[in-house]
Amino acid sequence: MKQKIIYSEQFYVTADPHEEIVTVLGSCVAVCLWDTKNKICGMNHYLLPLWNGNGLQSLKFGNISTEKMIQAMFTAGASKRHTVAKIFGGALININEEFSVGPRNVQIAKDVLQEYKIPIISQDTGGPSGRKVYFSNEDGSAYIKYSKNS
Repeated sequence: MKQKIIYSEQFYVTADPHEEIVTVLGSCVAVCLWDTKNKICGMNHYLLPLWNGNGLQSLKFGNISTEKMIQAMFTAGASKRHTVAKIFGGALININEEFSVGPRNVQIAKDVLQEYKIPIISQDTGGPSGRKVYFSNEDGSAYIKYSKNS
């Protein structure tokens, strides 16, 4: 199985059934999309929930990153009817939950996916730990490895 590692402010889409996408998350979020029929998958990794119109549109914002990845999935041949989503990350890294960006990152993923009517079939979000996510295009499965709390 080939691996493609993505970092913050990136997304990747593949139609190779022998490829998995990997990323490491803290309060950041990764949205994983998989077309169950055409075997096309994508993953993004973003830092902040919402671009508010100031400055440049950037993949560091969840609303921009997720929409661009959805469009790239469709361009690659994915069918909206057969595409499902999984959401990962959004850990509560800050001691003060009120200032943690994690929950807002998760919410923007849900909002964008609802706007596109893409069902969320699973999620592993929140909590105190970071996670490494392995997402396979072979069968749409995801494997999570949690970081140790210190």
